[in-house]
Amino acid sequence: MIRDDINNALKEAMKAKNERAVSTLRMVNAALKNADIEARTTGKPLGDAEVLSLLQKMIKQRQESVELYKKGGRDDLMKQEEEEIAVISAYLPKQMSDAEVAAAIDAAIAETGAAGMKDMGKVIAVLRGKYAGQMDFGKASGAVKAKLS
Repeated sequence: MIRDDINNALKEAMKAKNERAVSTLRMVNAALKNADIEARTTGKPLGDAEVLSLLQKMIKQRQESVELYKKGGRDDLMKQEEEEIAVISAYLPKQMSDAEVAAAIDAAIAETGAAGMKDMGKVIAVLRGKYAGQMDFGKASGAVKAKLS
């Protein structure tokens, strides 16, 4: 499970005195605990797909920060965010190439029998179920929209 990997990596980073990894992994654990608390209200525990989604969200936030720091000339903060991205990215599955994404979209369209834009939600739901954490769904939804229109 991803949580176990993160906790084990935190212990190893503490032993190795890798301060950036320790602080980043602690931040990830805090975000996971907050998500767990939110999930308690729904009564549904956080699964690996939700954890991957949370990690992707954290990476996206840091990428946005990198852009802002770059514009502001804050190379020190930009470097820190990039290091955090590297630590968090280690827990995501390998991202699919554009060709693999296109093939997955074609398969999902065939599987759902999607014929038009009204079926886009079904296609995206199938993709999220099978490829959570492996593709950028913002780009994928644009590709699905193009194929269905």
